[in-house]
Amino acid sequence: MRIRPVGAHALLLDCTAPADIPEAELVEAWRAELWRRREHGDLIAVEIVPAARTVLLDGLPDPTTTARQLSRWAPAVAAATTHADANDEAKTQDDTDRGADVVVPVTFDGPDLPAVAEHWGVDAAAVRHRLTSTRFRVAFCGFAPGFPYLTGLPAELALPRLATPRPRVPAGSVALAGPYAGIYPGASPGGWQLVGRTDLVLFDVTADPPARLGPGRTVRMVAA
Repeated sequence: MRIRPVGAHALLLDCTAPADIPEAELVEAWRAELWRRREHGDLIAVEIVPAARTVLLDGLPDPTTTARQLSRWAPAVAAATTHADANDEAKTQDDTDRGADVVVPVTFDGPDLPAVAEHWGVDAAAVRHRLTSTRFRVAFCGFAPGFPYLTGLPAELALPRLATPRPRVPAGSVALAGPYAGIYPGASPGGWQLVGRTDLVLFDVTADPPARLGPGRTVRMVAA
């Protein structure tokens, strides 16, 4: 891990993982460790923001001291995502319990579902089974407020983005691109492959927190 100063009160952790550890798992390990340290008073930071390969610590009163602390900490790297047992029933969401999976009911009728099936060399039913039998984790949010980048699919199932993005993707669209799954919280342009849709509200400015799927959350898709 490399630690880089960012401005006067922030640090950027560059999480370059060994070959046997996926970067997403290392980033998640650092995010969880830093949140735990902050909750226990070992770390003072206004914001802890994970991304694809980095974690930003902002609002640090003494970045130099924090950098020395970080060099002594070693988070436990565990699998960030697991496949769910097909016979298990998904847990009911409880927003007060961060250990509970967020259940996302999905209607699998996206316009790109046949193309995804062809790319994976399976039929549409197998794509649906793969997505509903995977326990996803929110690696980070980006692109739009409340847009979750979900990890959990095997690397060999990574998908290309559309050659020409759509000018408008409906809110609630469930999509795939690269190694990620994602859900559009609002209508916007987008170039991800659309495989389904959900009525679950992902972003509400009046809620606390506004984003339903924040970093670290585990997610299960179920057929609506």
